[in-house]
Amino acid sequence: MDSANPAAAEVITVVVADDQTTVRDGLTTVLSLLPDMRVVGEARDGAEAVELVRRVKPRVALMDLRMPGIDGVAATAAITARHPETAVLVLTTYADDASIAGALRAGARGYLTKDAGRVEIAAAIRSVASGHTTLAADVSRRLLSALDAPPEPPADLTDRERDVLRLMAQGRNNSEIAKELFIGVSTVKTHINSLFAKLGVRDRGQAIAFAHRTGLAR
Repeated sequence: MDSANPAAAEVITVVVADDQTTVRDGLTTVLSLLPDMRVVGEARDGAEAVELVRRVKPRVALMDLRMPGIDGVAATAAITARHPETAVLVLTTYADDASIAGALRAGARGYLTKDAGRVEIAAAIRSVASGHTTLAADVSRRLLSALDAPPEPPADLTDRERDVLRLMAQGRNNSEIAKELFIGVSTVKTHINSLFAKLGVRDRGQAIAFAHRTGLAR
């Protein structure tokens, strides 16, 4: 994608999910002004978001976390499991550890707080649509501060495990990693389980934080 010339890029379809009408309307208005983006639907809660993604298959779902009924974390988990072609970008008021960890564990490719400007939001949408992971600066600081000191990568990490970890940190799901590395999805899962054991982490979010902390994400 030519980020320097959005008008020449492929149009990114976006679903906006937020329980506040004013927020949905504002985001839709802002994104509609961009030549490389098109809002294809709005959802008032997580259940609507999941159903809307199923129907319109957007490239990106812009997701609030605190919504009635099915919240943003549960909706993110459902979308990433059923529609891995849709990247979820969280846009929320909350930047506490539990919210960040919950969203990343659910499979969100990006996390912004609502004080982000329109330029930052647009850049994040383009980033996750391209398969990358995007975190707001304050979110990245919280993830890094959760680690006491920069850990050293385990010496017994294989080259293939390093490749899998790097792609995980870029926001790729298991199917995308398998395609990139020309291996089966079951083999990817085996490598991820081995990574968790070697890194001493419990989930994908912690593994991604480790990768960014140690430079293995590059």
